[in-house]
Amino acid sequence: MAPSNHDALVFPGSFKLKTAAEDFSVVPPFEIRSGAEQRVPFLFNSPHSGRHYPDRFLAMARLDRNAIRRSEDCYVDELFGGAVALGAPMLAANFPRAYLDVNREPWELDPRMFAEPVPSFCNIRSARVAGGLGTVPKLVGEGLEIYAGRLPLAEAVARIEAVYKPYHETLKRLLTRTHARFGFAVLIDCHSMPASIRVSDSGVRPDFIVGDRFGISASAALTETAIGLLIGMGYTVAHNKPYAGGFITEHYGRPVRHLHALQIEVNRGLYMNERTFQKSAGFDALADDLAQFSADLMAMPDHNFIDLPLAAE
Repeated sequence: MAPSNHDALVFPGSFKLKTAAEDFSVVPPFEIRSGAEQRVPFLFNSPHSGRHYPDRFLAMARLDRNAIRRSEDCYVDELFGGAVALGAPMLAANFPRAYLDVNREPWELDPRMFAEPVPSFCNIRSARVAGGLGTVPKLVGEGLEIYAGRLPLAEAVARIEAVYKPYHETLKRLLTRTHARFGFAVLIDCHSMPASIRVSDSGVRPDFIVGDRFGISASAALTETAIGLLIGMGYTVAHNKPYAGGFITEHYGRPVRHLHALQIEVNRGLYMNERTFQKSAGFDALADDLAQFSADLMAMPDHNFIDLPLAAE
């Protein structure tokens, strides 16, 4: 979450904060999908599958409506949607990743993107900022620049205040409520990856990558079970390479506090045409497999999440 002592700061152009809120005045920026009752200590999160591109945002961008979708985790919320029927809530973004990336620190900003200097507390030197993939992204896909020129700093502040902070407040509230009810909570952070991704040391194109921040964000039993279930279904699975989990996995995964976070990356080649963004014939079968995967994961005995060695964190 953003440090509270930053909340009261006044930024240049902060009177424009309402603009980002207006981007989602008809379609909400995100939504909680759930049944009548949460029956399991699991929570699913889909932060990059949003596909509502506000007209105001598109007018700022130099990319067309197709090119700007190159970083979207297309349909991931639908692929994992079977978990909701099993009693697990899902937090799903409607805002696109190109607009705002909530899987980053709140103030991970590239100063070269903005007309005014960014505040001193911003993280401007992270590898993600250097790669053009900060909280307000500079690039999509394989190096496509989103904007033709610099943005007002107030634009970034508006998106963080109106969308980023409420999203994380909601995610934290869902996790806290789950933990209080069940004694532990498991966050499954759902993503997709280009079909071209390879595991560097083997050259294999994995169907899935399971990330636990190299053992820091989740119990070993959860990670091992997730990998074993997917392999048992006939999929090729990599562990932490090249994706070990982003800010969400790292920030919320605290196994010694009985808070577990696991990132699941799905190969887009399994379920969609990456050029046309259309679902392929394999979509429904994959969604069925992921519903079964979710059910089997949720059936794990509680001791796998509570009885942990002290060195787990």
